[in-house]
Amino acid sequence: MNKERVLSGMQASGKLHLGNLVGALRNWVQLQDNYDCYYFVADWHALTTGYADPSIIKESTKDILMNFIAAGLDPEKCTIFIQSRLLLHAELHLLLSMITPLSWLERVPTYKEKQQELKDRDLSTYGFLGYPLLQTADIIIYRAKYVPVGIDQVPHLEISREIARRFNYLYKEIFPEPEALLTEFPKVVGVDGRKMSKSYENAIYLSDSPKEVEQKILTMVTDPARIKKTDAGNPELSPVFQLHKIFSSKEEQEEVAEGCKTAGIGCIDCKRVLIKNIFRVMEPIWEKRNELLNNPDMLYDIANKGTEKANKTAEETMKLVREAMGLL
Repeated sequence: MNKERVLSGMQASGKLHLGNLVGALRNWVQLQDNYDCYYFVADWHALTTGYADPSIIKESTKDILMNFIAAGLDPEKCTIFIQSRLLLHAELHLLLSMITPLSWLERVPTYKEKQQELKDRDLSTYGFLGYPLLQTADIIIYRAKYVPVGIDQVPHLEISREIARRFNYLYKEIFPEPEALLTEFPKVVGVDGRKMSKSYENAIYLSDSPKEVEQKILTMVTDPARIKKTDAGNPELSPVFQLHKIFSSKEEQEEVAEGCKTAGIGCIDCKRVLIKNIFRVMEPIWEKRNELLNNPDMLYDIANKGTEKANKTAEETMKLVREAMGLL
């Protein structure tokens, strides 16, 4: 039986961190056993907001590919590729731009949100406005049925469904309307208590060394009421405990919570338990990363084979698109 297809990507705008691992990569690894999965590094997308300084994209692309493999994506089970290596994405993006009303792009929730968030950048470009259109091309060129997203991202997928529907109405029924494969994305806090993010500089990166990870956790903020070890605290006010909820067992969570409430353990003791559990998650990733660092040809080979396969699938779609639009 043919498996249903899943498509997702990560923007090459910086190194991957624990939030990316917990929020997406772990889920992708599970999906590859049951679906025909296509996963890519979105380096063109990084230019929509970072066009003025693209220096980060090359290293970021390499780091993301490395973490894809290190986190457990298997090139024998899924297709891994780099967006810009497939010019067919750009061709479909161009053709879709001919039929997509500007008002559709202007009403995408993140259009105004990002402009407010990144006030230091000039985002009055078509590339930024047309981000959802390129994203749509990325998805429908593989005729993917599902896109793994959190509930808050469903509205962003709706425009892709509308554009696919409009193309099918105007020309020929080629594209399935991509559906959200709803995924539970736990909020991963950074070392300062805010959401873990590259832009906040509060992240624990998958490329960090054990010493760097340990130091970041040891310096994390906890319940401000616990000034001394003998002070009782509220674990729910501690970002460290929020990470315990993700990485520690139920028994360990109960122990550190009780220890915090009764001043039975100090914050350093609490953090040492978390460090042990995060190390357990990251050690196989570090091991695989070191293997790839010592054998870069393996990484390039995976990317080349994935790009070749993705190109074949995308070309099959584009032949149908060109024919439907009278371009042959």
